[in-house]
Amino acid sequence: MNSYFLQLTLCFCFLVGNVFSQNANPVLPTSGLCAHRGAMETHPENTIPAFQAAIHTGAAMIEFDVWLSQDKEMVVMHDETVDRTTDGRGEISGMTLAEIKKLDAGSWKSADFEGVRVPTLEEVLEIMPYNIWLNIHIKGEGELPAMVAELVKKQNRLHQAFLASSLKGARKAQKSVPELMICNMDRQNSTEAYVSGTLRAKTEFIQLRDGGDSYTSEQLNSLKNAGVKTNYFKANSLAEIKKMLADGIDFPLVNDIVLFMKSAEELGIKPVVPQFDLNLKE
Repeated sequence: MNSYFLQLTLCFCFLVGNVFSQNANPVLPTSGLCAHRGAMETHPENTIPAFQAAIHTGAAMIEFDVWLSQDKEMVVMHDETVDRTTDGRGEISGMTLAEIKKLDAGSWKSADFEGVRVPTLEEVLEIMPYNIWLNIHIKGEGELPAMVAELVKKQNRLHQAFLASSLKGARKAQKSVPELMICNMDRQNSTEAYVSGTLRAKTEFIQLRDGGDSYTSEQLNSLKNAGVKTNYFKANSLAEIKKMLADGIDFPLVNDIVLFMKSAEELGIKPVVPQFDLNLKE
């Protein structure tokens, strides 16, 4: 009888452990490099090949931009127009998704990328691992913030995705999805004002940037004590990355993720091994 109950207990523990394992979120990096628009130095920015290259290098975070097309589809591109990064012309808001999908978004970078298409947000989320940060920069504050928030939730990305937007856009997004994480992009005249505004807003991220006055150790400490993660746009050299990481910046944004991740060991960061199964911890 005792043996029977022991077997039942072991079986129960195994099943409970399985349930907890399947429902546990992946472990996300606490610091590392953010691939600005994917691997934009070596690949056509904001495209699937650029994101796949960034993933392959072990990026801790990937940043990309989202616009709304004329027919209310969420399109991933940096500029307001398709002119610079495709073979087409016109504003994204004035084109349908079908029209945008006909464009070549790769040849401008290299003949090797001929035929690469402009991705939708849904297509981008589908290829992303579950154990890196997704830095989603909202371009436009009409319906878009709420639409992005709802898709992020639908795709089970709330544990890793955050919206980089104004606080006005953030309110719209969180009205639909209250648990959505936000990076405050309401930059002020000074870093001090920006940091203070972020602390008041209690957002999960801030994105400091070059130009103007720099950050201080006191500002970084106040953000860290409040649990705010710090991005920095952008680092252009290995020396700059080393200094930022030493100062306490969590995620420097870089254009050449492929180059800089080759020095991961020297930088003291661990390349992320991508996890594509939500039910498994690394």
